[in-house]
Amino acid sequence: MKITAKSSILKHSPASHGGRNSKNLGLDVLDFSSNTSPLGCPKSVKGYLKANITKIEEYPDLNSDLLLSSLKEHTKFEKSNIVVGNGAAELIYNFCSAFISKNSKVLIAVPTFQEYESACSLNGASPSFFKSMNLSQDLSSFLPKIPKKGFVFICNPNNPTGTILSRQQMNGIIGAAKRLSTIVFADECFIEMVPRSDESVMGDVKKFDNLFVLRSLTKSFGLPGIRIGYAISSGKIISIMKKIRVPWSVSSLAQDAGIAALSNTSHLAKSKKLILQEGTFLQKKINNIDGFYCHDSATTFLLVKTKACSTRLQNELLKKKILIRDCKDFRGLNGNFIRIAVKSHQENLKLVAALEGLK
Repeated sequence: MKITAKSSILKHSPASHGGRNSKNLGLDVLDFSSNTSPLGCPKSVKGYLKANITKIEEYPDLNSDLLLSSLKEHTKFEKSNIVVGNGAAELIYNFCSAFISKNSKVLIAVPTFQEYESACSLNGASPSFFKSMNLSQDLSSFLPKIPKKGFVFICNPNNPTGTILSRQQMNGIIGAAKRLSTIVFADECFIEMVPRSDESVMGDVKKFDNLFVLRSLTKSFGLPGIRIGYAISSGKIISIMKKIRVPWSVSSLAQDAGIAALSNTSHLAKSKKLILQEGTFLQKKINNIDGFYCHDSATTFLLVKTKACSTRLQNELLKKKILIRDCKDFRGLNGNFIRIAVKSHQENLKLVAALEGLK
């Protein structure tokens, strides 16, 4: 029997990512490839999950109502403006499934998180790309590229470059897009881990009905294994997103973990303090190593340009039980870029020593 599928699916190649499981590595490997909170998961969340482990025997709340109540308090938005998902990635794919099609006009600033392109292509679209290592410096060239009646994807702060657009600059993009009847997908999954400023446009959803803001508890609360993300947008967009969500995609434990994490008000402040301190330390130390240059970053990871082959560097560091992100597969980068997460001081010292010891 001949098996057929949509042509966009047959041509689809999943994006690659970091993390120990990307290479089937054990817990003895120090993971600098995943950009989660350097403090990890709050102890209160682990304790809550242990105390409620019997919930795995029950179906989760289909509507995640208690989690939505916590997010309402956290974001100051009504539940009708919030949708939750099994990680931010599910919401990216659900958004594209709901709104993107073969004829959609899509603009993506690159290099950036690869799942925007992947999700758009899976739904038949052929995105256009604007290359910039620092979009805040190239806005005058970017704005004329915004399509009419289309979609713009912006990661802020951007993964993997770590650069950030100001709220004013983001408002300029959103306003220009609105005049063209275009939706702006603003990925703010790392914005709660920006120590020096708050450039979030989440509050601007109230004045821009063409704005969709993505957030992740995975990153800011160190919950990558639980998978919990959410988005804020107009009631009209959110109602469509809720129509296509997969039933029970957010597990009971994920909902509980989200509620427990959001109640830990000190975690984000402590994370920001550590990111500022250790990010500055890492950048200074790595810039002093011959053949390495750290790009300035606003958040919890650093993009590093190297004279050496990025794949060779990754393999050499793996021999020292350290995993970094090889960035050669990011559109707009090549085999001379790596990305490293900011971690604890002792862990960062181990990375610096390993880099200094490379021949």
